[in-house]
Amino acid sequence: QVQLVESGGGLVQAGGSLRLSCVASGLPFSWYAMGWFRQPPGKEREFVAAISRSTGTTYYTDSVKGRFTISRDIAKRTVYLQMNSLKPEDTAVYYCAVQRYSNSWSEVSQYDSWGQGTQVTVSS
Repeated sequence: QVQLVESGGGLVQAGGSLRLSCVASGLPFSWYAMGWFRQPPGKEREFVAAISRSTGTTYYTDSVKGRFTISRDIAKRTVYLQMNSLKPEDTAVYYCAVQRYSNSWSEVSQYDSWGQGTQVTVSS
């Protein structure tokens, strides 16, 4: 049974930083691409970043490029999202997800399993 557990969310002032972690269990970690999504209040879930399973190539939505960094530690079965220069519009519940076969990084429907989410609130 696949389980993804996010942590690291919280309340931060604009311009601050947070690092989210997502620990995976119940799956061969290195076989899966990992993604981070977020869902702002009252809005749809949206793609933030992804890291491919084989080469570790990273992908970002335009609004976070240069501010957020996705990385992984295969030995620890953990994917990270380092978030710098946070803005109030980054406020959302952040979710990690795993993808086995698809290379469509930004589509919610292409991910197989999801974590429960962690709240990130950025005050102005």
